[in-house]
Amino acid sequence: MTDNGDIGGRPGGVDGRLRAVVGLAQGMAAAHTPQESVGAAAEAARRALDGSFAAISVWERERGRLRVLVNVGALMAGEEPWPEDESYPVHDFPEIADFLHERWAAGGEPHAWVETAEGPGTGSAPYSPREVPSGGSWGRVAALRRRGRGSCVVAPIVLHGRAWGELYVARAVGSPVFDRDDADFATVLASVTAAGLAQTERLEEARRLAFTDPLTGLGNRRAVDIRLDEALEAHHADGTVVSLVVCDLNGLKRVNDTLGHAVGDRLLERFGSLLSICGAMLPGALVARLGGDEFCLLGVGPPADEVVRVADELCRRAAELEMGEGVACGVASTGDPIGPVSSARRLFRLADAAQYRAKAARSLKPVVAGRDGGPEDPVIRLADTSPARPPERRRFRGRR
Repeated sequence: MTDNGDIGGRPGGVDGRLRAVVGLAQGMAAAHTPQESVGAAAEAARRALDGSFAAISVWERERGRLRVLVNVGALMAGEEPWPEDESYPVHDFPEIADFLHERWAAGGEPHAWVETAEGPGTGSAPYSPREVPSGGSWGRVAALRRRGRGSCVVAPIVLHGRAWGELYVARAVGSPVFDRDDADFATVLASVTAAGLAQTERLEEARRLAFTDPLTGLGNRRAVDIRLDEALEAHHADGTVVSLVVCDLNGLKRVNDTLGHAVGDRLLERFGSLLSICGAMLPGALVARLGGDEFCLLGVGPPADEVVRVADELCRRAAELEMGEGVACGVASTGDPIGPVSSARRLFRLADAAQYRAKAARSLKPVVAGRDGGPEDPVIRLADTSPARPPERRRFRGRR
């Protein structure tokens, strides 16, 4: 027999709840960002449980707090849809940490429970009042009373065998109080949410790896190409200054040959960290490892002089790195007299040519395209006379 009605206080009956589960999973799968995914899950759970309000929070272990990621439904004073810093000390809600960790995540099944504004023991919690951790349920009771809500169901979200956070759905005063069936259904919704979060994590990790250098954690060439194309579109549209710093880490081959590649990798990592620190001096800058011993910094917006100042600081600090032999830096910026920059390849060729001259001269400072004679600048002439091949320092090195 097909059940399409309300049974046991369950909105929508069996079929309705099945559709709600499918809808929650589809909503999370269709999301484009982790934020959209969490928001879709909260709204789907609120509707499925006929709640007036829902929230999803994450347990930040390193900070000992439950941080609210999203609030949906009827919001009260102080509640925002996407709160920047709405959080609660875990010791105010210890059941999510202690009780869940010890009894459920250790091998049992996580299960939702119900709280009401009347106080602990009046809901349908999966444990007796004596088992409620001190201050746990009373913290939620106080929150219900303070915000004019009559009852809530709390469902732990367990990801990779650990308590990740919680799904919280509430009903207004005067609405039917959540019952055991509601708690069972909330448990199912939390499990589906956890599966969606795991999928989102995998996708985000795949996206991250697609644009990240695995050794240094900086961006990779693909990330630079995409960002540089976007930056040059802005430059052509409104004159936004776009600057590229190409860096060649000196002495890496010697370190690899004499001390081993593991030590060479550590040198690359240390320089990557140094580049990240210097890049932070330019708002919105992208720092990346292009491959081997070659790195770059892409600045969009700051004046050319500011980028050169940061490149100069990078050279100074790199000279102090243990084991290394400093860095050769070349800078090319649309804020300097380098002529029209119609493509990313053109800017790369200019920065590469500047870096080649810095390398050849063993310069302790960056070489900047366009600052030594305008069109007759040796860097511009080098870039213009080199074969029309992809912009790589190795081409210039071959001209020695």
